[in-house]
Amino acid sequence: MEPTTGLILRRITQTDLSVSAHKLATLILDAIAWKDGYNGLPRGTAAFTLSALAEKMGVSRQYLSVLLSELEVSDLKLERRKPNGKFAPWLFRFAAFDDDEPAHDAVSDRGDTSLSREDTNKTIFSGRITIDESPNVFQTCWADLIKAAKRTLPCWNVDTQVIWDRFLAFNRARGNVAVPAGFLLGFMRRWRTSPGTAPRPEEAPVPQRALERQERELLAQINAAPIANREFHASDLCRVIGQAAYDARVRDVIRQFGCPRFTATLAVHGLAVMAGEIAR
Repeated sequence: MEPTTGLILRRITQTDLSVSAHKLATLILDAIAWKDGYNGLPRGTAAFTLSALAEKMGVSRQYLSVLLSELEVSDLKLERRKPNGKFAPWLFRFAAFDDDEPAHDAVSDRGDTSLSREDTNKTIFSGRITIDESPNVFQTCWADLIKAAKRTLPCWNVDTQVIWDRFLAFNRARGNVAVPAGFLLGFMRRWRTSPGTAPRPEEAPVPQRALERQERELLAQINAAPIANREFHASDLCRVIGQAAYDARVRDVIRQFGCPRFTATLAVHGLAVMAGEIAR
């Protein structure tokens, strides 16, 4: 069965859930991809980091876990997985609709499939890409599509220009003058295993021990951070060192560890605590 927005929404309202769990289910539904390739997602899935989802809900990470557990054991059978690495977003889907048979009074009509029909709701790689058209991806129409699609792909933390450069080099090496736009999405999906894409020196594989050392260092900084009321601690630190210096520290941590901004912010707060700049 291929569910629609209306069908899932009706099931959400008919399921015995707390008010907050109903809201969480609706947020997940709103981000579900109704066409394979929407933001690089498989059909029927949505992608969130837990921190972003908690922020949208206005709840703590701990309470978010409670709500997710409620949805997992409910009739909606929410499933989540993280196939693209430690810091990548979680993928969510409602498994309750996998084996459902369409009921005559439950299936939405054709007017309820707008999310899968309107181009404004999809990330579609259509047309052709001329390889030597422009070396600067931001002077093309492909930059926004790459940024949108890479969020849930193996190249989620790679700079958009780097992806474009590698894609052009990959095709030049094969003598391609123009290729279907879908090749770009396929290239991004096979980022770690694409042949002919020799890594730049700065992206050479890092020894496992170095990775473990970096992870321990980052975790130590985060553990020292005052997680509760982090916005107030950010304000306190900005008053001490200034907004520009604060933003520079966050950028430095992102470059050093390749972590999301939220994680980098906690690490900056932890370092400030260890340096005595702010109190825990």
